[in-house]
Amino acid sequence: MRAIANFLTSLIFAVWLIVIATISIQNIQPVSLKFLTFQSIEFPFGIVLTFSVVAGLLLGGLLPALPSRIQRSQVKKSR
Repeated sequence: MRAIANFLTSLIFAVWLIVIATISIQNIQPVSLKFLTFQSIEFPFGIVLTFSVVAGLLLGGLLPALPSRIQRSQVKKSR
């Protein structure tokens, strides 16, 4: 059962990589990000997309670990 779960995880990750690569190749024009009054330099769309996906994966992997640490520290303080 564990082998199937690992295979499905790898398959989903591989499909995401293929989709990101395909979108990046098809949209090669540079883009500039704007936030309030700030504007970045122009980057190729693929680089912006890749950094966004990596940031999302890292945050998605790290955020579930935070509540368990908070709960553990609260339990230790109450004892």
